[in-house]
Amino acid sequence: MNKTWKDYLTFRRMITPVIIQIVFWVGVAAVLIGGAVAFFSGLITGVSNADGGAIFAALIGVPLLTVLGLVAVRVYTELLIVFFRINDNLKDIRDALVKDEEGEIQEAVDGEED
Repeated sequence: MNKTWKDYLTFRRMITPVIIQIVFWVGVAAVLIGGAVAFFSGLITGVSNADGGAIFAALIGVPLLTVLGLVAVRVYTELLIVFFRINDNLKDIRDALVKDEEGEIQEAVDGEED
């Protein structure tokens, strides 16, 4: 059996970080499409009804909410990926400790030394 498949089947390699990246890009696309739809529908509604509030909301509110939506998608996916980064760091610490026990030179676990 291929080592990669064995790693997936024994949960040594995670697929969720890849899925989280896909979720991020789908979320970005959804926010941008939703922002564009809201922007143009607000402008059309404002112009057809002579409603200054709808035009103002379309010109000011929708771009602001679109930026906030993009930030929210980014923060959400970053929070999800943090768990996997912690796991990777713990593996690095474990590997460094194993190397130290084998009598090899241990690299600094908490960063580079000057």
